[in-house]
Amino acid sequence: MKKAIQSTRRVALIAAAAAAAAGLSLLPQLASAAEPQWPTKNVRLILPYPVGGGPDGVARILADKLSRKWGKPVVVENRPGGNGFIAIDAFKRGATDGHDLLQLDSVHLAAYPYMFKKLPYDVEKDFEAIVPLFRTYLFFTVAQNSKYKKVSDIIADAKANPGKLNYGSWSIGNPVHLGMEEFQSLTGTKVEHVLFKETNMLYTSVATEELAFSIGSAGTVGPLQRAGKLRLLAVAGPKRVASYPDVPTVAESGGPGAPFEVSGWNAIVGPKGMAPETADKIRNDVTEALAGNDVKEKFLSFGYEPLTLERKQFASFVQSEAKRHAAIIKRSKIEIE
Repeated sequence: MKKAIQSTRRVALIAAAAAAAAGLSLLPQLASAAEPQWPTKNVRLILPYPVGGGPDGVARILADKLSRKWGKPVVVENRPGGNGFIAIDAFKRGATDGHDLLQLDSVHLAAYPYMFKKLPYDVEKDFEAIVPLFRTYLFFTVAQNSKYKKVSDIIADAKANPGKLNYGSWSIGNPVHLGMEEFQSLTGTKVEHVLFKETNMLYTSVATEELAFSIGSAGTVGPLQRAGKLRLLAVAGPKRVASYPDVPTVAESGGPGAPFEVSGWNAIVGPKGMAPETADKIRNDVTEALAGNDVKEKFLSFGYEPLTLERKQFASFVQSEAKRHAAIIKRSKIEIE
């Protein structure tokens, strides 16, 4: 009788243990059901750029790839104007769980905080820097029939005629403006800065020699250069660009060498405090998408180069860029209300 009772108890204990184990095995499934994997709805990628051009083109390739990867539409939303503040405001008023993302330019993260007295955002408090996209070194460009054959010719003319040469850009504090402030400091020259509302008008004015010269990305000046209206004098970077191997560096063209450069880069940021696993997923999937041949071809056509950095490397890079820009801004006494 005792043996029968003991046997019954053993069976009951085994059954209870099995039930408990089964219950535990269901917990991940229940958790998964309670917390669906991100994204759970459409993702917005907000841009401070107009439709067309390099940054927008890269964003649209990424959006297509990520839509297929994530099984949810990734919608590119262009909000140009206002130094990018319009796009940033839309982002800040959007979702805080990563379903709203923002593509920013280098100046938004590493220059504007040192330039504007009142900035409608805080880099540290509002943004989670997720992944860099690309970097581009800009070109000194002149009209096809310009008398300038080298950067040294511009320097010589600027020294002979202080304040009479002019160049153009689209705003105060953009990479072209900051680059030219540094250029003037290094070469002991003084040139006039002319502002344009649209880059098309800006580089057309260079082509017609209303402007002596300017600086621009290959993606922006490329169409006029290929049409035979602009000539690329030199690239303001440490080495020649693969897509323009015959264009010398500024140093090779008689201008200042390293550390002088005129460059810009783009990155995707999310809201501060977003789930780390969501940020990691976005970072990994974007990095995978950037490795595609179609993206590489787009980069080549616009003179972009991949900016492949791990999370900690990216944070250090932003800090070093901020330090570089802050020094230029302070030396040039650039301040905007």
